[in-house]
Amino acid sequence: MLRTLTKSALAAVLMASASMTALSVPAMAEMVYHRGNTADPETLDQHKTSTTYEAHILRDLYEGLVAYSADGKIVPGVASEWTVSDDGKVYTFKLRDDAKWSNGDPVVAGDFVFSLQRIMNPETGAKYATVLYPIHNAEPINKGEKKPEELGVKAVDDHTLEITLDAPTPYFIDLLGHQTGLPVHPASVEKYGTDFVKPENIVTNGAFTLTEFVPNDHITAVKNPNFHDAANVAVDKVIYYPTEDRGAALRRFQAGELDTNNDAPTEQVKYMRENLGDQFRVAPYLGTYYYAVNFNDEALAKPEVRQALSISIDREFLADEIWGSTMVAAYSFVPPGIGNYGEPAYADYMDMPMIDREEKAAELLKSVGYGPDNPLKLTINYNTSENHKNTAVALADMWKPLGVEISLINTDTKTHYAMLRDGGDYDLARAGWIGDYSDPQNFLFLVESDNTGFNYSHYKNPDYDKLMDEAAATIDLEKRAAVLKQAEEIFMRDLPFIPMMYYGSMNLVSDKVSGFEDNLLNIHPSRYISISN
Repeated sequence: MLRTLTKSALAAVLMASASMTALSVPAMAEMVYHRGNTADPETLDQHKTSTTYEAHILRDLYEGLVAYSADGKIVPGVASEWTVSDDGKVYTFKLRDDAKWSNGDPVVAGDFVFSLQRIMNPETGAKYATVLYPIHNAEPINKGEKKPEELGVKAVDDHTLEITLDAPTPYFIDLLGHQTGLPVHPASVEKYGTDFVKPENIVTNGAFTLTEFVPNDHITAVKNPNFHDAANVAVDKVIYYPTEDRGAALRRFQAGELDTNNDAPTEQVKYMRENLGDQFRVAPYLGTYYYAVNFNDEALAKPEVRQALSISIDREFLADEIWGSTMVAAYSFVPPGIGNYGEPAYADYMDMPMIDREEKAAELLKSVGYGPDNPLKLTINYNTSENHKNTAVALADMWKPLGVEISLINTDTKTHYAMLRDGGDYDLARAGWIGDYSDPQNFLFLVESDNTGFNYSHYKNPDYDKLMDEAAATIDLEKRAAVLKQAEEIFMRDLPFIPMMYYGSMNLVSDKVSGFEDNLLNIHPSRYISISN
């Protein structure tokens, strides 16, 4: 009897102690990252994506063979290591043993074979498939000339993947960091088809997995406990907000509703520098802001018109006054400082005084029958942003003395880019290109005649295409750079795109945020972010 009472008393003491401990140690608060992200994604299918704001989300949801560090450098991802054959054509990747999908399935080499075959299959309709054309047979497969099974990708075993290229490609590992290199979960795609991206169906292998997608409002992703580095991911939940209205985003940031935003209103740069201090960040960015020129337009098909429009642009005014010195005047399409190149092909009027350039532009337009007495009427299409609107208005003012009359057409970002990709009816259209890897090919390939996803201008020049093909087959980097320079010289002569400014990245970053590092690619994976109270 005494022994029974002692055990009961002890149990009571232990229960009371446990209860007191639970009361004295509060539950860990959920860490939520409120992330402003420019615009609503048109798609979350990594094989149909084409924009940076989609890439920000996809890189959080998935991990490719390689990934990005906090400072934008390529690091091992699902592949723990890789080797390259002596001839530079065969890459052998060893996959980590602890890579898993969010449903617990192991990530195996066959998943990448399936994924790479899927993006090259013309039935997928991947707008960005050309990025991976260096893979053996990729181009003929994507054009329907060969079967997806003939792609130069092989699973040696579950943890060994072999990729064979048509020619040595010095930037191939960088290509695999792009969102098109992210894997899909084969069983989910086979079961749900295009609906595999829905929150209730999606299976991911990155640091986060999708739980909610409310169009034009927010997207929610939560920490993936099966991610191999989950123990080092501090954020429990990421909520992405479409922030096309940069002014509204700034107000939300100041109110504490956004922890970061990946753009800012240029008309308030002075205010932000004076009032936000280090929370307003400007850094060099590998990209070019440009206008696409529709070659199907009768007037714009004339090279004199395209050159006149380009020559008469006061790029320094745009960069300094409209964009608050967060951009740099651009006189080439390929940004200076890019890898594997040298100096880009600058326009020959770069150092000409503006007054002389305006006179030259007027002469060019007059030579083809345009001027104040016979005005050239054009439209500018731009996606929603005060920054883009102010740029378009400034250009209209610059061109008005030449007898060019401009009308403005504004649509949301998804509609704007869908119009461009689908061959919409426009004259001039705002666009921008951010380098996916530091190589001039990543800019110049945009206007190859068969690049239907990004050749918004419908530009077709056999000489240009020939040079791009020659560069792709050239192993010597110096000789390759010379060939690409010739291609850019043709680009700057023909102007399928009118380059205006080299980008600078603008970010709003709360002082509560750590792990956000400025870098040339402006890539900031949420897995490295931490939010303090």
